[in-house]
Amino acid sequence: MTTLLLSHGAMRHPIARLAMALFAGLAMQAADAATPDQAVTLDAVKVAAKRDDEIEPARSQLERVAGAGNVIDLSQAADGRSAGTADVLAYQPGIHAQSPGNEGVKVSIRGSGINRAPGAHASGISVSLDGLPLTFSGGTPYELLEPLWVSRVEVLRGANGLDRGALALGGAIDYISRRGLDSPGLELRLEAGSFGYRKRALGVGGVAGDVDYYLSLVDSQTDGYQQHAAGDGRGAMANIGWRIDPDLETRFFLRWRQTDHQTPGRLTRAQIRDNPRQANPGYLAIDAQRPQHGSTWIGNTTTLQLDADTTLQAGLVYHRFPMDLNESLYRQQLDYADLNGTLDYTHRHTLFGRHSITTLGLRFTHDLDANVRESLRFASNGYPAGTLTRRFEHLGTDVVLHTGNDMALTPRLHLVTGLALIHTARQVQVTWPSSGGRLSEHDWDHAPRIGLTWQATPQAQLFGNLSRSVEPAHPWSMIWSSSQFFAGNGASTGRQRTPVQLDNQRADTLELGARGEAALGRWELTGYYAHVRHELLAVEVQPAPNLIVTESNASPTVHRGIEAGLDSTLWQSGTARLSLRQAYTFSDFRYRHDARFGDNLLPGLPRHFYQSELRYDHPSGLYATINTEYASKMAVDYANSFWADAHVIFGTRLGFDAPGGRWQGWLEARNLAARQYAATVTPGYDDAGADAARSTPGEGFGVYAGLRWRFE
Repeated sequence: MTTLLLSHGAMRHPIARLAMALFAGLAMQAADAATPDQAVTLDAVKVAAKRDDEIEPARSQLERVAGAGNVIDLSQAADGRSAGTADVLAYQPGIHAQSPGNEGVKVSIRGSGINRAPGAHASGISVSLDGLPLTFSGGTPYELLEPLWVSRVEVLRGANGLDRGALALGGAIDYISRRGLDSPGLELRLEAGSFGYRKRALGVGGVAGDVDYYLSLVDSQTDGYQQHAAGDGRGAMANIGWRIDPDLETRFFLRWRQTDHQTPGRLTRAQIRDNPRQANPGYLAIDAQRPQHGSTWIGNTTTLQLDADTTLQAGLVYHRFPMDLNESLYRQQLDYADLNGTLDYTHRHTLFGRHSITTLGLRFTHDLDANVRESLRFASNGYPAGTLTRRFEHLGTDVVLHTGNDMALTPRLHLVTGLALIHTARQVQVTWPSSGGRLSEHDWDHAPRIGLTWQATPQAQLFGNLSRSVEPAHPWSMIWSSSQFFAGNGASTGRQRTPVQLDNQRADTLELGARGEAALGRWELTGYYAHVRHELLAVEVQPAPNLIVTESNASPTVHRGIEAGLDSTLWQSGTARLSLRQAYTFSDFRYRHDARFGDNLLPGLPRHFYQSELRYDHPSGLYATINTEYASKMAVDYANSFWADAHVIFGTRLGFDAPGGRWQGWLEARNLAARQYAATVTPGYDDAGADAARSTPGEGFGVYAGLRWRFE
């Protein structure tokens, strides 16, 4: 049965063997330990063959976390453009998501991946699809994150991700797929707009006895805002659930998606001010592009309710995602394949005479393949295009065993504790030319956690925690960060030869916050302070066309900030309503007494980021919105010698929801004032005040429209 499937290699792992023994013992204990006064059914475990809504249970689950998070409802998100994750994660406190004009959105939480370039595998956040790990040792691929396949998104910010075995600095994001239970019937959707944007989607869902299903096809194209920024994508997904009996549910997931986009490159501040639609000449000269010929995702989760108080859930997923990178003078053909899984045990019981919930979980990601063939894209130094320059591989395995307990000290005060053990393995080597180097690295680490939640009033909750996060280096960065190069090896001369060792990044974070409901609406306010050791920081050391980005462990840094959100009903009469949602994030990320940069800010993100939307809903189904976004200036290098401009942009949307939800239509205008600004920054080391090409422009004024039809 899928609940106990692990690869033979994974079973040899010491944490895996320990976890299996613990799970077996706890499961047998739980079978005998239930008593009538403990019979409390766990939330959202059983499948019911009817249309349901899991948003409120997800929000209730978030209130048990002694830290900040987000629950984003996308089940009815038909009233705006859905081009990528920047649209999905908008208006959320603590989340900075900006698009470079393609699907490679830069997402950062509490400074995670602060210096990662958009369009590459993301860092600093553990991303899952339906609870199954998408993030692997090399980062987070983005091509499977199609917004129209998602019903909701659950975010645990920062070290709060430990509750799900996610130990990254930015926490955990889980994209939950649409199901036949919440998306019944046939649905057609069309979107179109400026810069050649077009998107078409077909979805069908339903329930047949004990089986629910949802299937979808999506394809999209864009000419891009910048020159040389065209892209397209197409894919299919399936989510099929089967209630085998009242206590056993299994669910199968399939995703396949292919993407292809040109890479326009980054611009200087002067270029963005003058003409943000131009491409970087270096990228244009080499026809930089990133085709990804098809990512395949096949997974399963199975949930067994052992008794009224105990569940055991297991998941396993196979992910294959080949890539063909043509973004420099060299072509890298990568063959990636992963086997990832989870095993989670949850038990309600009495501990020291107090109500308690104990969890034990295992989360692992294991690279089956990570082989790279590198060759010349153009003739060079007498060698023709296509000449092999290197073969290398960068394999990684991350295994996390985590346990937690939520104990009710009083009916309103809960103590939350946790501990995670992590084992990381990295196997990196250059296999051709034969004189290439090899690195084999294994490391153990741990992440403790203690926190409190206090229900001060029925409408207000205070929370706080002291937690650690641990983030290992990506295997590929151990090659690209090397300072040892081939010499006298023909076409391989000048390429990195020997991998380098990098330490795990560790952060100890104190977080205090509050959330609740008031006359002003649903609100939250959180502050955090993190001491980070060995932070993994990247820097562009050589620009296109021979682009080289390296990564290294930094001297101690501090990440601190404030996250605030408020969703308000300003006026209501019957079903007519005027509402306002706001999200503000203050970020202060800097060195601590660095020998060269002192207390400089870390570049790549704005200190102030604000988004808001004012919306009016009319009883007829007509609605109108006005929205705004403000971001302060961003440093573009670690020396803080140059800054990208601040920006304020506005947008508006007009739409209609037909009675009964049979059809919906909308018209949207973005960046009404055609503001020219930098959406993302990829940092340099020390530009000495020069205006280097490090910024990706945000999209200019654009108009988009969409229609959705639903037949049940």
